[in-house]
Amino acid sequence: MNQSAVRRVNTSVTLRTLAVSAGPVTLAELAEQTGLSRRTIELILDSLVEAGWVSELDRVPTSGYAGRPARRYELRAEHALLAAVCITTSDVSAVIADVRGRIVGRAHRPLRSYQDPQATLDDAAALVLEALDDAGGSTERLRAGGVASGGAIDDDGVVRRLVYTTRWEGVDLPGQLKQRILVPWFADNDTNLGALAERWRGVAGDHDNVVWAILGNRSGLGILIRGAVHRGLEGAAGEIVEARSIPTGSIENRPVAWLTSPEPAERRVALGRFDAARAGDATALAEVDEFVENIALILTTLSWTIAPSLIVLGGGLEDAADVLLPRVRAALRDARAPAVELRATSLGRDAPLVGAVKLALDRMDTELFGPLTPST
Repeated sequence: MNQSAVRRVNTSVTLRTLAVSAGPVTLAELAEQTGLSRRTIELILDSLVEAGWVSELDRVPTSGYAGRPARRYELRAEHALLAAVCITTSDVSAVIADVRGRIVGRAHRPLRSYQDPQATLDDAAALVLEALDDAGGSTERLRAGGVASGGAIDDDGVVRRLVYTTRWEGVDLPGQLKQRILVPWFADNDTNLGALAERWRGVAGDHDNVVWAILGNRSGLGILIRGAVHRGLEGAAGEIVEARSIPTGSIENRPVAWLTSPEPAERRVALGRFDAARAGDATALAEVDEFVENIALILTTLSWTIAPSLIVLGGGLEDAADVLLPRVRAALRDARAPAVELRATSLGRDAPLVGAVKLALDRMDTELFGPLTPST
């Protein structure tokens, strides 16, 4: 490589080392971790400080050490910002995150008309700007965005199929958002992004083959195989709501199944039914048993087909995890299903948004942090 390429690789190694560090790092520690000379590190850090990527912190004397305190550096994660948007049939949420994935701004609003994709995407773009304002950021610092949405979404972010409506079919989500906010955009199904988020920041960090499941008023599966999202042909993988042989719709109008509804009023009704079940109400317990039977039937099929090592219940099911998890586990044992582990999401309704941040980070990795090297 020529000197310019070497400098770029060395800068990338330094920046990535700072990005994964839990706190400030000294010059000596950076030299040891990167394998670069102190002088090379000094020159790179000077350029990163000047560019706004890195802060040099005040020197702190070490107890019992008479020499000059070490120089300490820290990544300014907020130097570059990423947007994430989650679109449901009734509302849209947006967050702004720094390059470590920490959410620093939020916004939310009901949709004017989900059946009008252009109006919905206008709402989504306006909400990103609101979230940016909440974060104290600016469009100049925004580097990319990710979109979580329902339906079968292909590798390019184009909606191929969406249950109950054809109005979204063929909509290029990244292309449409880029027309409104001029940064690179990426899109995927909300359950796929829930699975991605769970492995990154949730309860699935110790598993490679994971399914993130939302079952009830809404149904869908996000599938990770060897840690990567499995979309299948035109993004159809996991869109079980379209599979007539799987009884996803048989309980969608039951009050207990409204845990996964995008409508707050319906979710409140569902939570009330689970409160009644906890109190021993026979009718509510019967409703829960019917719901559990439906969930177990779907998960048994899933455990013999995809056979993940972990299934995560999300999309609102986590709000009744204390009632659902033991009953679904027992039902799966009774069905003699494979011993797939079952957990509830720890990310709540943020899971698709966190996954959209991760999607944007992964797609923009080299643009943000420079070229990958064998050690990274």
